[in-house]
Amino acid sequence: MAASTTTLPLPGPAQQVRALAAAAPSELSQSPLLGILGVITGAGIVTLTGRMITLGLPDLKGHLGISFDDGAWISSAFNIALMFMGPLTVYLGGLLGPRRILLVSAAGFTLICAFLPLIHSYSLLIVALVLAGLTSGTFYPLTLTFALRNIPLRFLPFTLAFYATFVDMGVNIAPTLYGWYRDHLSWHWMFWNSALITPLMMACIYWGIPASPALKKSGAAPSFAGLLYASAAFGMLYAVLDQGERLDWWRSGTITALAIGAGLLLLATMMRRLRGPNPLVDLQFLLRRNILLSGSALLLFRFCLLATIILVPQSLSIHGFEADQIGPAVIWIALPQLAIACVAALLLLHKLDPRLLMVMGFACMAFASCMNAYYTGAWAAENYYRSELLMAVGQSFAFIGLVGSIVLEAVVSGALARPAAVLTYAAYFHLVRLLAGELGVSCMTHFIAVREKLHSNLLGLHVQNGSWITDGGVHTLAAGLFSKSSGMAVATGRAIGLIGSRVRLQAYTLTFIDGFYLIAGACVLALPVIVLMRRFPFSYGDLGAFQEMQVLQQDGKK
Repeated sequence: MAASTTTLPLPGPAQQVRALAAAAPSELSQSPLLGILGVITGAGIVTLTGRMITLGLPDLKGHLGISFDDGAWISSAFNIALMFMGPLTVYLGGLLGPRRILLVSAAGFTLICAFLPLIHSYSLLIVALVLAGLTSGTFYPLTLTFALRNIPLRFLPFTLAFYATFVDMGVNIAPTLYGWYRDHLSWHWMFWNSALITPLMMACIYWGIPASPALKKSGAAPSFAGLLYASAAFGMLYAVLDQGERLDWWRSGTITALAIGAGLLLLATMMRRLRGPNPLVDLQFLLRRNILLSGSALLLFRFCLLATIILVPQSLSIHGFEADQIGPAVIWIALPQLAIACVAALLLLHKLDPRLLMVMGFACMAFASCMNAYYTGAWAAENYYRSELLMAVGQSFAFIGLVGSIVLEAVVSGALARPAAVLTYAAYFHLVRLLAGELGVSCMTHFIAVREKLHSNLLGLHVQNGSWITDGGVHTLAAGLFSKSSGMAVATGRAIGLIGSRVRLQAYTLTFIDGFYLIAGACVLALPVIVLMRRFPFSYGDLGAFQEMQVLQQDGKK
């Protein structure tokens, strides 16, 4: 056997081969293309649905006839349920098998999305959105688990490329898609869209990925309580971040109660863990250096995405643009991403270090943000086209490099040979993805509110009653408005309102410029985090060579 293995074309020392052998997926898909399609569809559905709910919030509020405060909990209900399912997915996937949980959850999610537009009760809508979040909350961690354990190694780079593209594209294509639905069909399609796509994911998972047995347990049944405490704690923490700015943080009894409750539940989780560790959860595995640094890089990446999720749309919406008019500014990121993702996959196959891919991606995002910092109040969607093309390259390279590093770390650590480690690993990044995204939104929202007040204050110092410039502007505007007003007093009031609107518009302009520079700073901050990551002992090209070795060995045994 030793003589035969020395002739096989696998680069790297013997210990690398042993590590790969220990980490190789045990149950490969017989239809890898269907399996890949199922994985990437599951990842994209969750992102697209959440973004559609946010964009369609005004239509939902009008449909139900509810206030702003009630409407603020609509998207929160869905996202809090997503967060709640993160830790529980580890338990359910290990106890019953990931494939079974995915198929049942996807069926439930399809039915809920089909009936959501028909609901006319606010309370019933919140319940339905919670159920939709609970069912779709299994998609991200379990489809990633499937990708790690069932997709053949030679397909991994392209799987990662499509996976990253679908997740990122779901964010950037949503404004254009929702605007088209609302103008040509109905706002109901914000939910029916997911109801039509999810059965495709189910079919791909059913025929493309083999069934795997549930995790074998020895002795007493694993504890459910600890994971339930953790799920509730993370859900409450998400609610704090999501509603904190609106409710004025610690001045709100609701936010204070949620924060205290989350802290107590996390303490109960740790005590439960110390008393009786759950065999379905491998927390020790998460303490590896590259895993912690990858989580930090994911946090910064999610924050950098806010350039296209918040800053670009809001910089256009303050001029009164609708979703279909804002869409062209970010669709330029979504359209070329598939081609860019394939280029990134080919670079990985040619043994490019995924850390270098991340560095290139964050650098491109930093340059694109600096280009956007030339924003003025006269900009429209077409002014973003050049910078958004560069942002597309940056987001694709950074995300594919990040996911590539996450997968290589799973291979290097031997996690693929241990179902509990894989489930814990996938659930960890699911939690980081959601918490990092909401933490970034919360910070950026607070930043915009504070900076707008600052700039309004500073600009207001130059617009004072008695100043000849201010008085001249008011009189000129009032004279122009007098013919369409009921008197000079009304015309003067309208003129003052117009000047106030101009000051506010200029304050927001300066605020968005600050925001783009903040995004560029976050991209620069990500670079030392990437540098601190340990170099991987092998590349994706070595993984393909290893799988060829496996095939040759199996043919030799036959």
